[in-house]
Amino acid sequence: MRLLYNVAAVLVVILMIPAFCVRAIREKGFVNRIKQQLGFLPKHALDKVARKNCIWVHAASVGEIVAASPLIKEFRREFPNTPILVSVFTNSGYEMANRIIKDADSIIHFPFDLPWLSAHLLYKVRPRVFMPVETELWPNFLKAAKEMEIPVMMVNGRISEKSVSRYRYLHGLWYDMLDTIKYFAMQSPVDAENILRLGANKELVTVTGNTKFDQTYTDVSSGEKQQLLKELGLADNDGIFLAGSTHKGEEEHVLAAFAEIRKTHPRAKLLIAPRAVLRTGHIQSMCQQRGFTSATRTQLLEQPSEGHDVVLLNTIGELGKVYSIGDVVFVGGSMIPHGGHNILEPAAHGKAIIVGEHMFNFKDTHVLFSKRNAVVTVKSQQELVQAASRLFSDVEERRRMEQETLKICGENRGAARRTAVILHELLDRCEAKDKIKATDKLENFQTYFFQLIHGKEPKGFGIRCFVMLLQVFAYIYGILLNLKLAGYSCGIFSKKKLDCYVISLGNITVGGTGKTPTAQRLAKAIRDLGYKVVILNRGYRAKWQGEIGVVSDGSQLKMDAATAGDEAFMLAKHLPSVPVLIGPERAKTGQYAVEHFGAQVAILDDGYQHWQLERDLDVVLIDAVNVFGNGHILPRGTLREPLSHLKRADVCLLTKVDQAERGSIAYIKKKIAEYGHNPIVVESIHQPQACVELSEWVNNIASEGTPIDTIRGRKVIALSAIGNPASFEQTLANAGADVIESFRFPDHHEYTLEEIQDAVTQAVRQGAEAIVTTEKDAVKLPKLDEKDKLLPIYVVTVEVVMQDGGEEIGRLLKERLAEYFRRSGEK
Repeated sequence: MRLLYNVAAVLVVILMIPAFCVRAIREKGFVNRIKQQLGFLPKHALDKVARKNCIWVHAASVGEIVAASPLIKEFRREFPNTPILVSVFTNSGYEMANRIIKDADSIIHFPFDLPWLSAHLLYKVRPRVFMPVETELWPNFLKAAKEMEIPVMMVNGRISEKSVSRYRYLHGLWYDMLDTIKYFAMQSPVDAENILRLGANKELVTVTGNTKFDQTYTDVSSGEKQQLLKELGLADNDGIFLAGSTHKGEEEHVLAAFAEIRKTHPRAKLLIAPRAVLRTGHIQSMCQQRGFTSATRTQLLEQPSEGHDVVLLNTIGELGKVYSIGDVVFVGGSMIPHGGHNILEPAAHGKAIIVGEHMFNFKDTHVLFSKRNAVVTVKSQQELVQAASRLFSDVEERRRMEQETLKICGENRGAARRTAVILHELLDRCEAKDKIKATDKLENFQTYFFQLIHGKEPKGFGIRCFVMLLQVFAYIYGILLNLKLAGYSCGIFSKKKLDCYVISLGNITVGGTGKTPTAQRLAKAIRDLGYKVVILNRGYRAKWQGEIGVVSDGSQLKMDAATAGDEAFMLAKHLPSVPVLIGPERAKTGQYAVEHFGAQVAILDDGYQHWQLERDLDVVLIDAVNVFGNGHILPRGTLREPLSHLKRADVCLLTKVDQAERGSIAYIKKKIAEYGHNPIVVESIHQPQACVELSEWVNNIASEGTPIDTIRGRKVIALSAIGNPASFEQTLANAGADVIESFRFPDHHEYTLEEIQDAVTQAVRQGAEAIVTTEKDAVKLPKLDEKDKLLPIYVVTVEVVMQDGGEEIGRLLKERLAEYFRRSGEK
């Protein structure tokens, strides 16, 4: 069914291209609408809401916008620090939203529900919740929301009898949509019953009432009312008959009723607001045929005049206020089998209302008003003529109806408030998970690709095909990798040797396993044993591009973070007595370290795959949280080498074991036993040591800062651009911090000043007491002006602490180094 839907959706858009071209010429704003619906949003359209956990409210057109306006006011009150995005589907809805909704941070056109387009926009925005108004349900959009774990809540829900019959034909597609929705806040018991008939879970359905009872944008003061009458040239009248949202076939009935009214009220006026503005000219001709003079709203705005009998409201979004000047109101769409229009707008002004018998789209509202004799229902032109004429003549009955409509509206207010409370409960329930709420702050190919290759079960035909292609490349890459390693093992490719003891430290997967703090820990241990140790780093993302770069000579820093690369700079900063060098060929940087710094031990940071250089000890790090990625090698997965290559390791160091899921450690050890050649297995944790204020961390080498308890119990935002942000977030949580959200950037991301300013602003809006980041990120954070330092930014220092096997690796190092230098002395 979904395939048929997608094919039909694409075909409809293609077939509509000629109509789009015509409308682009005739309708103002149509080009902008289509561009947005095809995904080409204006620059900065989403700046205030994208990736900022916004509340997304979608309302199709004018009617839904009217229903949404009180909701958005309540959401702003309930969630003052949460951005609000409003989307619409029609030009009239867009204009209306911009006019009456002042609490939205952004208003856009909703995209066509094409299979790729909906997901693209949803991924770009990543809202906190998506809230369709009434029955604005789109299969592809909801499917994408489900896959991204974005909760969906139907608000002011309305399901007519006609819709019940229509939706049944969607079969599985409809049930997929229902399964996505976390809560149904329906207008009435009738709507609730209908959604239950369609398969909704009874526990997720509630009746909140109709939010249109709460709308206030149509409130009109006496002064505004007089101004409207003056602008419309209707100040001189003895009653106004107002026909709102009329359809073809209804204006004849309205004009007949007006002719009858004129017999007893010769200065009575008629105001017609056709549902389709394009029919204005045709209605003017009908007025002329009956002998009535007419003028349009736009004509009167350009050239004010009086004396006409009929005014045609040919503008969008004004009817709600214009209802205030009517004395008797007919609501259209009800004398033909259209289903009627909402009578709550004229009711909010306390008007005597007439409708036709076809009110099935608003059955519950019509029943409510009918039971209280607050609406007159007619079945023919003759009955309309009689009802309108009677209400004009019987002032006492008209006043009774006016008072009753106001009373009904007063009794039924509060739907928007009830909905806001339910939303709060829903978000608390959805977000009250063990995992910390995280937001990807930047969308690029790297982040998308990372998410794709981490997926164990790719979804979608196109994605599966792409993943199959990646699998082919991974197979080829694996063969080439094995051939290259065999070449080094057999002597086909030569290896270089340094005049010192060489330790390689690396991992078998892509991403953050904790190499940098482990390298620090290892270097300190070797230094404390009395050996001169250096660290050789490749200088990933360093601006320096020479063969041999000295980041630190063991006494002072020679490069900044941008020049050296974040990892090398951080190593040099924490190890002031250990030289740190960068360069693509570790043999050259190593030999330089031996000759100039008297290096006895060289640590190859990220050197497990650097086969060009002989090493005396291979240490491979294995992340106990993200165990071997998804089990596939690059580019299908995150393994740099097949697991069989663990056979080269002398030491397997399991990192972050305190954050591992149950069974993970046993699984890793099983794989090591299966593929390794009896290496030493050591467990370790990343233990936070201190919090250092960012300016202090930047200005002072190896600053000790304040105890980690500084963030205990405090609301913080985690900020990181590392390979495994979840581990950092868990570290903060374990330290007692209340991590209210995590802002994630791609690994090794170069922060801009605007990004940090935005992060600080969002943190303040969410009530955070501090932003906490990693040392790897601290080297890349731009300096903030004093005016932008709205809350402290702490850098958390982390130390690798050995657990099981820690003593064994210490003993191994001591014995191996002693044996190496004993042999060297004998030579």
